[in-house]
Amino acid sequence: MAKSKHYYIRRTHRYLGVILGIQFLFWTVSGLYFSWTNIDEIHGDFQHKHPPPLTSGIHLISPDSVFKQVSDKPVTINLIELISILQKPFYSINYTDIKGAKNILADAETGSIRKPITKDEAIQIAAESFNGKPVLKSAEYITSTNGHHEYREKPLPAWAVTFVHSTNTTVYVSAEQGKVESLRNNKWRIFDFLWMGHTMDYQSRDSINNWLLRIFSAFGLITVLSGFVLFFISRKKVRRATKLRTS
Repeated sequence: MAKSKHYYIRRTHRYLGVILGIQFLFWTVSGLYFSWTNIDEIHGDFQHKHPPPLTSGIHLISPDSVFKQVSDKPVTINLIELISILQKPFYSINYTDIKGAKNILADAETGSIRKPITKDEAIQIAAESFNGKPVLKSAEYITSTNGHHEYREKPLPAWAVTFVHSTNTTVYVSAEQGKVESLRNNKWRIFDFLWMGHTMDYQSRDSINNWLLRIFSAFGLITVLSGFVLFFISRKKVRRATKLRTS
């Protein structure tokens, strides 16, 4: 006996439901976490204390004197920032020469180029930028990361300074730019893991244009549409059976 279209639709709907069910559950759980968690707590904004700003009483030297020390040939200036490092003014400069992009720190009052941030300085900068009275747990110098590292796509090398705190917060300080780049706590780590599953990007965690997500989204749409088809087909069968019984 030939099987009806209803049979094949129901069978397709059933197997798609099994395949997609786990991912649908993960989407729901992660969506709940995203909607019920304060994004400022995830970003660590409540822990980030901005250091005192520089005042107008400082005497700044022209950045041009810095470039004269770097090269006797013109370079491409990508970014110049006046920043405060432990209450002292510095130029954080990103430029490109024939060897590629580089970052340097220069004393904004004397023009002298300084070495990258040391471990002790990184600890002081992190402590200065952290609310409360931080107690040092560890300080690690990192020169490379991968797509799953919590400090990915950020300036390297950097110091990862972790404090003894209930949130297990790590403050990342760029060694060449002298700035706090990010704060990572336990809530952010949970968010990051759930976001990876939500986007189904198991390589870099942040791309919403990967093919796995596209395929599962298409299958999800097919599953929903097949459910609607089954609903209307089943209603027609019920109505037909009811008419036969009453006639």
